[in-house]
Amino acid sequence: MGNTRIGIGIGLAVGALALQVPVAVAADGSGLDISSRGGSPGSKVTVSTAACGDDVTYGKGESEVGGKFHLFEGESKGVLTGEFTVPEGASPGTDTITVKCPPRTRITDSYELGGGRPDGAVEAGFGDPQDSVPQLALGGTLVAAAAAGWLVRMRHRSGAGRA
Repeated sequence: MGNTRIGIGIGLAVGALALQVPVAVAADGSGLDISSRGGSPGSKVTVSTAACGDDVTYGKGESEVGGKFHLFEGESKGVLTGEFTVPEGASPGTDTITVKCPPRTRITDSYELGGGRPDGAVEAGFGDPQDSVPQLALGGTLVAAAAAGWLVRMRHRSGAGRA
């Protein structure tokens, strides 16, 4: 009976993962790989694609925000790579990139353009760092309670086997 339940659980988990594979494949169907590293004004954006074919060594790209750029064959055969800089006055939003390669290949994809470079400390949402003593005390109390509960459960199990 126990093996049946385990088998059903494993089957359900595998089935749920199998249903997500087509969605993951369809989500990255454009053929463009855009590496923006934040995409903030002044940053470099690298665009690469293998969708032009193994025999193509040159392509032209255009970004709505960054303008025109060229793609050349890099270290890998059949992979074209190009780069452009996001202008300083660019507004946050979506930037669409179009790549054209001979004879008639056209690929379009978008990426998120950030607002700017971060300034100041990261806010994690836990309040002022000077008030960390109560938070540490509460965390320590919760860990101690969990350890005590585990100890009581283990003692209860070992006592049940002796009788």
